[in-house]
Amino acid sequence: MSGILEGRVAIITGAGGGLGAAHAHVFASEGCAVVVNDINTEAAQVVVDEIIAAGGKAVVNSSDITNYDDSLNAVKQAIDSFGDLHIVLNNAGVNRDRMFASMTEAEWDTIMSVHLKGHFCISSHAVHYWRGQSKEGKEVDARIINTTSGAGLQGSIGQSNYAAAKAGIAALTLNQAAELGRYNITANAVAPSARTGMTSAVPEMAERMKKPEDGSFDHFAPENVSNLLAWLASAEAAQVTGRVFEAEGGRICICDGWRTTDGVDRNGPWPPAEVGEAMKVLLEKETPAQKVWGT
Repeated sequence: MSGILEGRVAIITGAGGGLGAAHAHVFASEGCAVVVNDINTEAAQVVVDEIIAAGGKAVVNSSDITNYDDSLNAVKQAIDSFGDLHIVLNNAGVNRDRMFASMTEAEWDTIMSVHLKGHFCISSHAVHYWRGQSKEGKEVDARIINTTSGAGLQGSIGQSNYAAAKAGIAALTLNQAAELGRYNITANAVAPSARTGMTSAVPEMAERMKKPEDGSFDHFAPENVSNLLAWLASAEAAQVTGRVFEAEGGRICICDGWRTTDGVDRNGPWPPAEVGEAMKVLLEKETPAQKVWGT
């Protein structure tokens, strides 16, 4: 296989099914050697077998992305199997949906562990490897690609834990881009809208996102998102960093972050009783945020 990722090596987490499996297939079809990470090793092996049968390169990795020490094994396996590592695509995720008033500590902690800590562990070890290469004078052209969500960018009813974790991932991406550019490491994130294992578990979403039976364009096919990520992982994207993208169907857009307005400045302290005057002006001039999903 040859393509825009020829000669590059990627770790893709949560790649045993759904969106992650689509990423693995698309990356492999573009010439990338793929470490298919998933705790479900049987599902991961199916993806690896399919990639190899199509002429690609892939291996199964079962490292626990929430365990810092075990996550190092994914990086080691990439280097041992394919000689190098260029890309970490953090995709793995779970849902524990609950209204905030009813949410348990365990439901909160599970989401923070899988999503937020899961985006840290393998990336941290990969960055240590790339920084070491850079200090040795070796050429580095590395990518961190994170997965956020519309829930994290604008909130989502019944998903306070998930929204908070995904918002954290968006902020993490900005920090990574600002700090790691010196080593020629880019960091970007995507908020995908596609058919996944998680969307298929919600009846109304499964119905809305199902594959058309008439052969027309499959708007919610996960590969539509994967194609954007394959480009971001390529050498062509070396100057694109610190961006959060949304991808749905054939549409790609950039998500604007929080922005500071002109504000109201009285050049002195605001007595508490007079803050209402400033608030009235601020709210009249503001551009309203996008609505929270589900409202």
